[in-house]
Amino acid sequence: MSRLVKLLAPLMIAAGLAVPVALAGSPHFVDSTVTATRTDDTLTVSGKEAGLGNEAQIHIVVTATALCINGGGNHPKAVNKEDVSNEGDFPVQNGKAEFSLTLTATFQPPCSPPMTVAYTDVTVTDTTNNISVSLKGTF
Repeated sequence: MSRLVKLLAPLMIAAGLAVPVALAGSPHFVDSTVTATRTDDTLTVSGKEAGLGNEAQIHIVVTATALCINGGGNHPKAVNKEDVSNEGDFPVQNGKAEFSLTLTATFQPPCSPPMTVAYTDVTVTDTTNNISVSLKGTF
C-alpha cells in the first residue's frame, strides 16, 4: 500500500500543478471588433476580448490624444491638444468580455465650429492581463 502511495503522490502533485495552467487561458483582443467612432467631441471605443479563462472581470483603459482641427484640416496651436482617457471594469462570461468606453475632450479655449475635434494615438489596454492594442488612424 505504501508503495502505491509513493508512486501516486508525485502524479497527484503534478496533476494539481497542471490544472491552474490549463485554466489560465490565452487573453487576446478580437482585432476586428476593436473599433473607435467619433461623434462631435466624443470618441467611443468598443471591442471584445477572448481567451480569458475563469476570470470574473477585466479592467480596460483607453487613452488617446485629442486635437482641435481647423476648417483647412490643420492643427493650428499646440495648446489645442490634450491627452484623454477613460477606464472601467467589464464582466467576463464564458471566457470573453465585451467593453465600451467613451472619451470626451474639453479644450480651453473651447474647440468650437468651424473647428472640429479629432483623436489620434488611440490605445486600448487590459491592465488585468497586461495586453494592449493600438488603433491606427485619426478618428
